[in-house]
Amino acid sequence: MKKLNLTVLNEFILLGITDRPELQAPLFGLFLTIYMISVLGNLGLIILTKVDPRLQTPMYFFLRHLALTDLGYSTAVGPKMLVNFLANHHTIPYNWCAAQLAFLNMFIINELFILSAMAYDRYVAICNPLLYTVIMSQRVCWVLVVVPHLLSAFDSLLVTVKIFISSFCGYNVINHFYCDSLPLLTLLCSSTQEIELIILIISAFNLLSSLLILLVSYALILLAVLGMNSAEGRHKAFSTCGSHLTVVVIFYATLSFMYVQPKSSHSFDTDKMASVFYTLIIPMLNPMIYSLRNKEVKGALHRIWKIYAKYPNK
Repeated sequence: MKKLNLTVLNEFILLGITDRPELQAPLFGLFLTIYMISVLGNLGLIILTKVDPRLQTPMYFFLRHLALTDLGYSTAVGPKMLVNFLANHHTIPYNWCAAQLAFLNMFIINELFILSAMAYDRYVAICNPLLYTVIMSQRVCWVLVVVPHLLSAFDSLLVTVKIFISSFCGYNVINHFYCDSLPLLTLLCSSTQEIELIILIISAFNLLSSLLILLVSYALILLAVLGMNSAEGRHKAFSTCGSHLTVVVIFYATLSFMYVQPKSSHSFDTDKMASVFYTLIIPMLNPMIYSLRNKEVKGALHRIWKIYAKYPNK
């Protein structure tokens, strides 16, 4: 690969998921389908939880922001990846690469804390049902959403700025299908120890703090449910948590596979597969999980469909 002078490095080359030409068209069709389902599913949830009067509760307020987050990080990666399947030159401009890294990291961190806020919401609903509307006021809900947005934006900008103010050697090939921090670090000429330490501290804090909230919330929920005398009450309590638990397990299992694996077995190929899952597959699955397992969402869909069928021109 031709070496570039530091002063003229204005783009990066993304190696993509595969370099086999015969797979480009089938993979384009597959990922286009996945991305379109993701966009339609998340937009549908956002609109549904906004317009249906019966879904104006804290639970669906957080679900709407989860859908916004899923839509955000799938869109940060999906369109550019799809274009590169069809393009002869898989390049991304220098500034676009920085923007992609910043937005992706921001949305991923935000997802961690949105899931934690949803766990706390379920804890309050099950363990303090009489005080639920008081504790989970509109102001509290907005605080639980806005603070993670600000934190994730700060963390993301810190990492992105630290990487892109560093010196690149001129070798501009990224062994990934999007601009990620680890592949970018391998292209730096200057020492990466400080940036790696910052990434480690940010990742550990965000992952452990959000996981702690999840574990404590569900431990208290479990104790409360086991203390219920009614089997019907226990079933109803567990059913309200089922969709959220499914989403949490899938998301954290994927992140753990990617970041907790031993360094000796770490490879960019396994990173690519895990990245496909959490940037494209999970945003597609989440709306399905919440729609198929949730009677209120299905009821809202039915009501909207009846209104549309009755007044098709409105």
